[in-house]
Amino acid sequence: MWGSTFVVVKDLVQDLPVADFLAVRFALAAAVLAILRPKSLRLTRQHLRWGVPLGVVLALGYLLQTQGLRTTSAGTAGFITGLFVVFTPLLSSALFKQRLPRGTWWGVALATAGLAALSLQGWSLGIGELLTLGCAFAYAVHIIGLGAWSTPSNAASLALVQLIVVSVLCGIASLPGGLTLPAGRDQWGAVIFLAVFATATAFLAQTWAQAHMSATRAAVVITFEPVFAAIFAFGFAGEQLTIRTVIGGALIVAAMYLVELGPRHSADGRIQRLEA
Repeated sequence: MWGSTFVVVKDLVQDLPVADFLAVRFALAAAVLAILRPKSLRLTRQHLRWGVPLGVVLALGYLLQTQGLRTTSAGTAGFITGLFVVFTPLLSSALFKQRLPRGTWWGVALATAGLAALSLQGWSLGIGELLTLGCAFAYAVHIIGLGAWSTPSNAASLALVQLIVVSVLCGIASLPGGLTLPAGRDQWGAVIFLAVFATATAFLAQTWAQAHMSATRAAVVITFEPVFAAIFAFGFAGEQLTIRTVIGGALIVAAMYLVELGPRHSADGRIQRLEA
């Protein structure tokens, strides 16, 4: 589902301001989740204590990614966003004092080479690629936070708080120019698709799943997102499949699996939980 969003969002943000679009998308998603899971409305202080910072990080990630899509291709954005899989164990190691295996560093090297192949313009990265790289870092922080704080009993409420926080923050960001709503059936159809399936449903599933698995295990499950982003971009949006894209994408996907599949039995494959 998330792999398909790059193409849809890239088209939308050509006509809609980024913050305005995200405010509407996440407000609708929060309403859908509240309807599907009414018990999620029973919010406690703990839900707010954990959900608000997660929502802030998530909002930052989406603002950076969506703004980046204005100036980079959907396929490239998908692969760069996928670098959160490499950032996750690096940040986890720093936060929880875990020693990283040698394979992780090889993965970082491969990911850096893949990013260069996809994004270097001369000797510098384009602004769209830099913004998307910041998004990948924010997503890694978000995954680690979910792995530490999500439980089976609080998944729906925690997801709801995050969606509301993203909507509120993006709504505030849209105030200077006034909130611009989608116009016409096509734009509303795209926003509703994103809100219901790629936001409410997907984040509820992720929040619940991360109550049962470590952050690094969750990250590897999402590694096919950039692959599907590239498939949709090249198959449905008519983006050109270049040698650089193939090489860069292959290097990043290889880095994801090298980083995530190796530490199944090591400390890097686990995440400390912070319920206490």
